[in-house]
Amino acid sequence: MNGNGGAAPQSANQTAQPLHQIKQALDIVYNAHSSNEDRKQAGAFLENAKNEKEAPFHGYKLASDLALEAQVRHFGLLLIEQGIRYFWSDYSEDESKVVREWVLNLAQGVRTSDPAFVRNKIAQLWVEVAKRSWASDWFDMDELLVKLWDNAIQEPNPAQRDLILFMLETLVDDIFNREDPIAGLRNAVLSKACFDVFTPASVFAKYYPHRTETSVSRCGEEGWLVRLVRLLNEALDAGVNSPEANACCQRVLTVLKACMGWSIPRAVAAAGVVEMVGRSLMVESTSIQMLATDCLSALYTRTYFDEEEFEQLVGPMYQTQTLQLLQNIFNWKPINPHDIDDERYLFLKRFSELIATLGSFLEEKGEELPSSVDAPAFLSLTYLIASHESFAVSISALNMLSRALRSDYWGNSPAIQPFIPQLLELSTARLIRYESMIDESHDPCVVYLNEDLDTVPERHAFLGNYRRFCSSIVEYIARKRPFDVFAYIMNNVDAILDSLYDSQPPFSFDGYKKNSLAYLRLDAKFSVIEAALKGYMRWCEGLAAQQDPTPEQQQLEHNMEVWCTTVLSRKFEDPMIKRRVIQLMVTFSTTALDKNHDFMLKILEHILLTRPPEYQSNPAYSEAHKELMNICTTEIQRLAMKMPDNLMHVYGQLESKIKEIVATENVDERYKIAFHTFLFTITHRTRNLDPQVRMARLEEYIMPIKQAWSEPTLTSALQTFQGFCNVIGLDSVQEYLISRQVLPIRMTKAFIAVSTEKLKPGSTAYQVTCNLWHDAIPMILPNLLKFLSHAHGFHNPQNWQGLSPGLRPVIKKILTDRFWQAGISTGSRDEFYENVNKTKSTMEGLASSIRGAIRMVRESCYSILWCMSRLDIHFYGLVELPGPLAMSLFADAHALSSHQMSILLNMTRYIIDDCPVAYREHFLTPLLVSLFSQVDHKVSGEWNELIERGQIAQGGEEQLAEEMKEESILRQLTYTAVLIVAGLLDPQRPKDGEGNMPQNPQLSQLSNQGEQSQHVQSTEITMRDFILSSDKIIEPLILFCTHALRMRDSRCCGIIIRVFRSIVPEFVQANRADIREFICREVLMAAVDSLHEDYFVDVQKDLAQLIATICLLYSPFSPTPRGLLLSLPGITEFKVDQCFKRLHASTSTRHQRALFLELLDGLRGIPMSEKGRLPRASKQRAAAEKEKRILQQQQSQKYAEERQKSPDLGGVADMFS
Repeated sequence: MNGNGGAAPQSANQTAQPLHQIKQALDIVYNAHSSNEDRKQAGAFLENAKNEKEAPFHGYKLASDLALEAQVRHFGLLLIEQGIRYFWSDYSEDESKVVREWVLNLAQGVRTSDPAFVRNKIAQLWVEVAKRSWASDWFDMDELLVKLWDNAIQEPNPAQRDLILFMLETLVDDIFNREDPIAGLRNAVLSKACFDVFTPASVFAKYYPHRTETSVSRCGEEGWLVRLVRLLNEALDAGVNSPEANACCQRVLTVLKACMGWSIPRAVAAAGVVEMVGRSLMVESTSIQMLATDCLSALYTRTYFDEEEFEQLVGPMYQTQTLQLLQNIFNWKPINPHDIDDERYLFLKRFSELIATLGSFLEEKGEELPSSVDAPAFLSLTYLIASHESFAVSISALNMLSRALRSDYWGNSPAIQPFIPQLLELSTARLIRYESMIDESHDPCVVYLNEDLDTVPERHAFLGNYRRFCSSIVEYIARKRPFDVFAYIMNNVDAILDSLYDSQPPFSFDGYKKNSLAYLRLDAKFSVIEAALKGYMRWCEGLAAQQDPTPEQQQLEHNMEVWCTTVLSRKFEDPMIKRRVIQLMVTFSTTALDKNHDFMLKILEHILLTRPPEYQSNPAYSEAHKELMNICTTEIQRLAMKMPDNLMHVYGQLESKIKEIVATENVDERYKIAFHTFLFTITHRTRNLDPQVRMARLEEYIMPIKQAWSEPTLTSALQTFQGFCNVIGLDSVQEYLISRQVLPIRMTKAFIAVSTEKLKPGSTAYQVTCNLWHDAIPMILPNLLKFLSHAHGFHNPQNWQGLSPGLRPVIKKILTDRFWQAGISTGSRDEFYENVNKTKSTMEGLASSIRGAIRMVRESCYSILWCMSRLDIHFYGLVELPGPLAMSLFADAHALSSHQMSILLNMTRYIIDDCPVAYREHFLTPLLVSLFSQVDHKVSGEWNELIERGQIAQGGEEQLAEEMKEESILRQLTYTAVLIVAGLLDPQRPKDGEGNMPQNPQLSQLSNQGEQSQHVQSTEITMRDFILSSDKIIEPLILFCTHALRMRDSRCCGIIIRVFRSIVPEFVQANRADIREFICREVLMAAVDSLHEDYFVDVQKDLAQLIATICLLYSPFSPTPRGLLLSLPGITEFKVDQCFKRLHASTSTRHQRALFLELLDGLRGIPMSEKGRLPRASKQRAAAEKEKRILQQQQSQKYAEERQKSPDLGGVADMFS
């Protein structure tokens, strides 16, 4: 027998010689005293031995010799595995039968004294043979397994029993639960065979009497589900205190867990799986309880049970006795948060998820639930879990309760009513921002959070979801019981206000901290009120048919006003608390009390007169003071947007008061602009003003802006880069610091932003805005684009004329932004800003001011352009705009940092989306060509530099942290770029906001605006079709996508794969042969490269599907896919032709990708199943993760360098350059 399918008789001496050499080589490898050179030569010999003709035969001889050491026998098993995995298709029927007999003999000879790694490898060999031949030319496998099973029980032989359990688990997982390429090729046959041997015969006879018989020979009437349940019962009877019985229970539950996702539900019921697994759940062994919980979760997360299946499998879980047992299980062993039992803690999390899954059935069934369901007992158990001190345990149950309250049936069910006061109290207590509490807190909730979540981003995301569930509960209860809820909540808040600093040091300027416990407690209570207000407004919507409010409603709103007035009258010295009070009062005024004109004026007066004392000695207080003043301007703007008609009645008084404030107080320029935009918004949005008077007033505000942009000296200065520096004061740093010149950019940004905010096309305000800015836009744009072009060019060293080479590193350092990166930067964000404030009087502070000037110009220009784009043809209809706009945005975009370019792309995305269909070809073509050319230049270059630097980086923890920060920002930029591609081309485009795209505060308003598609009709050409039809656009786009397949970001790679799979069919036609050929060579090779990179293990099946799609659609028109595959090492012509033949006959996507996973499996000798997922330790430090990535990059670079020597594409490559 030989590895290439041939057979050659050998004498005993011929056999003994190579076996002796293999033993000697293994002795050298495992001998601690062997030299490195000898060990290296021995390792090379053993690798070559795997590919020898007689490798499987030698392997069997070694593995079956019980006198040999375990490592020698294991190597023999590896030799057999090599033959099965890589040469099975070359074996004749007799040869494959011989190998199968060897594996059977080895399985029959398993002993308890054999090491686990030897037994497991024998089981893997059995599974590998089964995946290739069971139900094809091997029909009696079940009979052989049952014989081994019976023999193992009779002897007894626990090792052989465990061997069979491991074989069953691995086989089932490969067929149903994993993306195994070999099982995927025969999935239909293998899955049917599994149904045959696992299901009791009685189930087939009763429920499927007309089922077609299969060729698989099953042994006995029971089926493996019954055998497994019986063994589990016997092990439980033996007692889990016995190590052997405990281990047996765990192995059986592991196999059952693998079966629950696909087994016939009636078979599960007939075998008594739920009853026996439930019994396992009640034993006093956390490890067994964990597996039992996972097993039930696998069953109950299935998508559908019919009525009978539900009654048999799910119904028993809601019975009173069962629920009492489940509650006892949860309470069995309490956890000390200061000395956590990790295994028990993990079990509680899994148990909570199981109960939440059971709760989802209650939501779905509603009134159709059987009468045996004890809903109050189940809700009591769910509340018990939700109130656990660990939020990780609590969150699943809390989410289930919030969903139940929102459902029509359960929200009004008598069963849930007794729990509403408890839920309100629980949600109120847990709306505090725990992420802002110090890590050293002894609060059990904080202790658990520190145990569960390592990084700040994880903590923010998790707690954000948790608070959302709490708010949802409060909102619903307020919607159903507004009169009771508000009385309770407001009394609760009053109690907090009266004892705000109890057990806390009193307020002081010197010891001030932004997130004091007093502030956090108040913020939580105010969050409760805001959630209740949402519920109250929903309740009011239900009363919309009533013209007049009810007496109860009038009384409640009166109580709200009295309570708000009382809160406003209280004196708070903490700027953060003052800020929060103002936000809540404005929320009241714009929601529940929106008809109370006097109350609104009272709040407005309070905001305008808010002038807290300054205290520069404490940076934290100064920062809080600044945030308070910003909130004041934001909230008066909110009032102007919400109630312009009411404010119009007192417009004259407001105008006089604002003039007085500006004249008598030292008001910053930005606050002056904010006050003017407040008055502008009232005039712009009110309905109580004559149109001519309105336009005249608005023109008074806009006229200075027009004049500033039309100033000849400004136009002349912006003609050169040096002139731009002069305009913003950077030619004379000293003068710049003393008195910075006021530019028209900030004022323009403020007024055009309020002009376009929350505008509905076709509304009166929209028409007013269009008329107001129609003439101004052409006047602003020329100099605005020059400002933007120079602001980008400032980062390009080529523009630093006259600067000596020695000063260039200094300028580069000055332009390097300081930023805080969550999860990577040392210290908190507040500490970062505190350190920034401390450097204001240093050279770093000077550099920060220079960066701030450039950033203000750049991002203000972005905001102005986006606002202009919302005015439709008044922006897009400018015939000469597209070319200069593309140049200003992207000519020097490659010189921006990754973070800065992310902001640019976010803004550009909205300009692209808002473009009317009729203007796309003229407007978007130059914009998209420049965008994708520069994105490819920037992103690909940054990734290449990062990988190259990672290979040679040798620094301490600080350097590694800095590199991780850069990598994180680069990933955000990459994700932003691929989302743009997906939005333009992917039919299943990701929704905005799904991926936490990076946003800059200057552009935060962009994320709150919906996309407009007012001009697009169903019969018009889509954006996708427009781009695919344009060679100018698709060429740089598809080149970037090709490079993105190799970028070390599996999330982005996955998106690009979906994009390619959606556009590949578009180029099948002959007139796109150039693009098709590029895909056949470069895209296909990039996919193959990434498929065999360890980093991309999570998207390997997607990469294989892309390869299959290209080969399936393009191979009839081009020989390139076949030729490229043949150029890969170890790929033969026969294998490729067989793969293509089966590919064109296949209709299953899983089967198609399995073909290529099998074909390319041996390219590097590391199969997909052995690569595994990248490990993620819960407490792994950022630096260690970086080191790991660097090591992986080093290991894969050699192959990457070989790949760079790709065939010349000739003219096709030039087309994409």
